[in-house]
Amino acid sequence: MSKSLGVFRSNASNPKVWVLIGVTVAGIVVLAETRRRRRLKSNRADFGAFVERFEILPFPQPPPPAAKQSLFNLSFAIKDIFEVKDHVTSFGSPAWKRSHENAEKMAVVVTALLKNGATCIGKTVMDELGFGITGESKHYGTPINPKAPSCIPGGSSSGSAVAVAAQLVDFALGTDTVGCIRIPAAFTGILGYRPSHGAVSTVGVLPVAQSLDTVGWFARDPSILHQVGCTILQLNVVEPRRTKCLLFADDLFQFYKVPQHKTFSVITKVIEKLSGYEHPKHINLSEHIAKNVSSLKGFHENSTKVQNGTSALKALSSVMISLQRYEFKSNHEEWVKSASPNLASEVAKNIHLAINSTYDNVKMLYKVRTELRATLQALLKDNKILVIPTVADPPSQLNSKNAYYTECNERALMLSSIASISGCCQVAIPLGEHDNFPISVSFIAYHGGDKFLLDTLLDMYSSLQEQASIASNSALLPDTNGDIDTSEILKEKGNAAFRQKLWNKAVNYYTEAIKLNNMNTVYYCNRAAAYLELGWSDILFNFFLILHVKFLHITSPICFNFCSFQQAEEDCMKAISLDKKNVKAYLRRGTARESLLHYKDAAHDFSFALVLEPQNKVASQAVERLKKLMS
Repeated sequence: MSKSLGVFRSNASNPKVWVLIGVTVAGIVVLAETRRRRRLKSNRADFGAFVERFEILPFPQPPPPAAKQSLFNLSFAIKDIFEVKDHVTSFGSPAWKRSHENAEKMAVVVTALLKNGATCIGKTVMDELGFGITGESKHYGTPINPKAPSCIPGGSSSGSAVAVAAQLVDFALGTDTVGCIRIPAAFTGILGYRPSHGAVSTVGVLPVAQSLDTVGWFARDPSILHQVGCTILQLNVVEPRRTKCLLFADDLFQFYKVPQHKTFSVITKVIEKLSGYEHPKHINLSEHIAKNVSSLKGFHENSTKVQNGTSALKALSSVMISLQRYEFKSNHEEWVKSASPNLASEVAKNIHLAINSTYDNVKMLYKVRTELRATLQALLKDNKILVIPTVADPPSQLNSKNAYYTECNERALMLSSIASISGCCQVAIPLGEHDNFPISVSFIAYHGGDKFLLDTLLDMYSSLQEQASIASNSALLPDTNGDIDTSEILKEKGNAAFRQKLWNKAVNYYTEAIKLNNMNTVYYCNRAAAYLELGWSDILFNFFLILHVKFLHITSPICFNFCSFQQAEEDCMKAISLDKKNVKAYLRRGTARESLLHYKDAAHDFSFALVLEPQNKVASQAVERLKKLMS
């Protein structure tokens, strides 16, 4: 080494040496870039869905006159969490792959598919160690979402979802722990099925959290989704046809970013046309869970970010995450500490929390699980199917790690926690598009009701797609459903204007919605919020005018500001007359009254909001603030 260094020093002044070094470095850079581009080109050819491509042929067909195997001539891919004989499972992590040997056996569910005539063509990308719902992979690259290439595909079964959405396979296997089938299905616009917990064998599948883990699958065609289900769930018994009743979770659709004429109305119109369906029913699911799952009370959090009325679901999602972390620690703590894997930052944070947290309330986690299972079994027994949004938001942009991104993930987990904790079966169903992003709703049936749910999907799917196509392509004008649809469209326009801080425009849209439907609490509440913002923005405007114009006559503007707050107060009073337990209305009326200097009345409103929602931080802070003002 010292001799080589000496030679270099003696020739350092020779320009030919530097030319040689430059050419060498340039060659290395070009070679690296060429390899990178080849990898990128290869990834784009299969949308970056696969970690490993291979072909495993199905078992031989039975000789005639026997019928062909049920999955004959179908291809499938599997998430890189399933064991395949003579292949190393990477679990989304090169470190895991380096520290493990080839599998000696095939996962039971993969064998079942091969026995029934399907051909396996490879393993797909997943989030590292199954920890994530975005589908982004530091080591293997993020699969490209065919429906929205600049957005995340959703995870952790991202590669399997993309392989199906890109029509590379007929169906694909994934796993679902905290939404890892349902979320990518929603983001890529395909069908995704999470079966009843324990209904499909997990032998030969790497565990994340056994109390939540299920083997699920994706498809574009409902008949293929149904056939795969019948195969791996062994659903050979013909069930008697039952009248079905769809139960809409109204409170969950309130924070879905899609107009109701593309969700509620689509499903309702299908029910009206098909035989064998009762008139749909409605429920406030968050309230129902809060009332019937008593053990959940200890998990409620003080958070201003949680939308009013969804605190029970926020608590439920925290139970789900705690259970996932606790069981992951039990399964993999020893490997994580010995291997010290190089993890993506977000995964590393979650793994660190899982490994280093203490779990003093484990019994309560399992108690919540038991109580929620019983609650939903009672709610959905016989013939009911719960209808909810699969996700609350469209897929986030790639590499966006802002506060909104975090909030979207939290809302997605709140929705997925319902089936994950209860163990009920759930299917994510595409319903066209809104703002160029896929729309997805979910049907949930009782635990063990898989055939009932799959049969219902098969019965409704073509009609759902027909109505969804009409809704997606129709102009935003009154349709056959009349003023209710139109008022919802106007409300959504008002919401969009509100987000853009166009307060006057928002007020106008909400006013038009109220003219069409003057019994909707949400319209009054939303207009009150816009009036409040309008009042405060005018106060700020006048404040700056006063700073610049010494002798400005300000009587008229201030009177206008008071009118905005008075209008907000009146809207909230109307909302409360329609719904005595509307926390938002009490909070906004309290804010309006405080702005009008009616401190005693404002304190009363905030106090009543606390009675309805004891953990509401905004209300508790307002009560303390008003006490000081009144003293």
